[in-house]
Amino acid sequence: MDVSHSSAATVDHRTDVIDLSVVIVNYNVREFLEQTLRSVFRAQAGLNMEVFVVDNNSVDGSPAMVRTHFPEAHLIANASNAGFSAANNQAIRKARGRYVLVLNPDTIVQENTLVTLVRFLDEHPDAGAAGCKILHPDGTFALESRRAFPTPRVAFFRMTGLAALFPRSPVFGRYNMTHLPEDETAEVDALSGSCMMIRRAALAEAGLFDEDFFMYGEDIDLCYRIQQARWKIYYTPETEIIHYKGQSTRKGELRYVRLFYGAMLRFTEKHFESRYSKLLALLLRCGILLRAGMSVAAKFGRIAALPLLDFCMVYVSAGLLATAYASMLDTRVVPLFFTVVAPIYGLGSVTGIAALGGYRRKNSFRSVPIGILASLLLVAALSFFVKTIAFSRLVVLLTLPVAVFASWTARWIRMRRDAEPMHGRHAVLVGHRDEAIRLHNMLARHPRPPFSLKGFVTPGEEMPVHNGSDPEAALVRGLDEETPGDDPGKSAESPNPAWLGRAGQLRDMVRLGSLHDVVFASAALSNRSIFRYIQELHDLNVHIRILADGRDHVIGRASVDDLSMVNLVETGDAFIHARPSAARRLLEKGIAAVGLVMHPVLAATAPLAGQNSLPARLARKTKFFFDILLGRRALVGYDETTDYRPPPEWNLRPGVFTVVDVVTLPRDAVDELDSAYWFYVRNRTLSLDWDIIVRSLKDTAGIHEHIGS
Repeated sequence: MDVSHSSAATVDHRTDVIDLSVVIVNYNVREFLEQTLRSVFRAQAGLNMEVFVVDNNSVDGSPAMVRTHFPEAHLIANASNAGFSAANNQAIRKARGRYVLVLNPDTIVQENTLVTLVRFLDEHPDAGAAGCKILHPDGTFALESRRAFPTPRVAFFRMTGLAALFPRSPVFGRYNMTHLPEDETAEVDALSGSCMMIRRAALAEAGLFDEDFFMYGEDIDLCYRIQQARWKIYYTPETEIIHYKGQSTRKGELRYVRLFYGAMLRFTEKHFESRYSKLLALLLRCGILLRAGMSVAAKFGRIAALPLLDFCMVYVSAGLLATAYASMLDTRVVPLFFTVVAPIYGLGSVTGIAALGGYRRKNSFRSVPIGILASLLLVAALSFFVKTIAFSRLVVLLTLPVAVFASWTARWIRMRRDAEPMHGRHAVLVGHRDEAIRLHNMLARHPRPPFSLKGFVTPGEEMPVHNGSDPEAALVRGLDEETPGDDPGKSAESPNPAWLGRAGQLRDMVRLGSLHDVVFASAALSNRSIFRYIQELHDLNVHIRILADGRDHVIGRASVDDLSMVNLVETGDAFIHARPSAARRLLEKGIAAVGLVMHPVLAATAPLAGQNSLPARLARKTKFFFDILLGRRALVGYDETTDYRPPPEWNLRPGVFTVVDVVTLPRDAVDELDSAYWFYVRNRTLSLDWDIIVRSLKDTAGIHEHIGS
């Protein structure tokens, strides 16, 4: 659609008439909100428009961001979380537009979205509300774009799975209207509150959002009342938005279950109990409660998985050791051991780990040995009173290291499985050279970048000027060879990202070139172009990200990667977290002791393997491990061979491995060095230390040569 033609057809150019009031309710999604507001103002296209942002007491700096970057928006900053319905109503009461667009803060609208929906409502005077095609971040169609009311029959087909089995059936597939083509305009029952344009006259008759719906269900309720007021509701595929969906509340949370299914019960009580028989209404309520119960059970199943695994590790370890010990003594294990001792040992271990907070913190390692040790003391004491299991004291003692090792291994495997790999991820940027250089430099300065940049592709048929290389050779080199850009720690060797080709080749690059991430530069592309590229890639296993215009963060499907490092102006309690724990220092000394034992072997192997070999690089590091035992150095710290020294209150010591080993910074860049070390202080974990050590050892040239050059 030609946007300029549409805007001319829909805009009322009288200055006293507001065509559209956009209402956005925000709760702790600052970066997503900023992206949404940029897309809204980019899509204004001549409309007389006003924008309201209602912030529900966010703690992430959202109100300050709106005041600073979008002063033209009307900000309503609530002192508490008023809920979605009440917050929308606050703005709607102040709005003056002929139409009101209710928009979520985690959406991106196309440049033609606003004028298209305004024009649609102008051309359909019987329409009380209209919505458009909603896409997931991967470009697939979101079923909530259009829905039917959850009547007893529709709800039955959905809850029994018949709707999923027969999605093309007009009978069974009615709830999400999957029997209709996605690209067909249709009259529907309900729209998604993430993007719904409402006629002011329809709101005047149907009323505003029902504030008894705190979150979820308020959009269906309003659509139901609009229809009751004899207005029609339409879905149009002429334009699209992207909805990141659920950034404030995750589906796995118990709060989500309570709010979502509570809203469904509220809707049923309000509209169906008087319309249908008591039996049907009761069955519908029971179905909703059953689905809620299943969601809660699934949540508790995920919560109980790790404690159950720990119990099994202790029980199996004790059982195997008892069987082996009994075999050595040519006797047998008394049944009481398997029915009493081992279960108590397992339950006591789980209780001890839980009491130490081991299940509240993801992948907590420290609480495992202490919790199992506490249970060991309990079982050992029990053996003094039950003589038939007295033989098991040695078994119980030996179970401690075995069970600790097994539980630690399980946690490590889980941590590695859940962690998004930092080094294996290669990305391509779609945009101009200046944006590629900007992203490249941000990644090079960051201690823990989320991906490495292989190069960039230009939109349309554009070709970058002064590329200095053959395009075909650049494409082959960028995708098939290991380049300096594969590791951000080596990025100084390649100051300019490689041009890989044109965006028309993007799908083949992703399919054939081992690319894991595609980053779209919003400064270089229209949202409509981004949507088109995303849909072309929707069936490929690739992570879509957007580089915000002029900002230092990259927005992904369910995450925001801040590449600016951090602001040094933090709250005073930040320094509480800067001091390494006693357990951490003890672990470092243990690693140092092992390294010192290995050092002679590494030193002897280094001349044979070569100066840039892994043994040689390890030998150059392990020779300083004695300083770790004496407390003069840390395993990871600052580089004492340079003039830079971090502030003493950060409690950083000179390190055998240093933070600047994995970033590209000039020697005299004090502010950037401060930021890099402060990032480490605020995010210091064993995982981050491991990441720095591995990347430091991978850098065969050594960062010191770069700094000294």
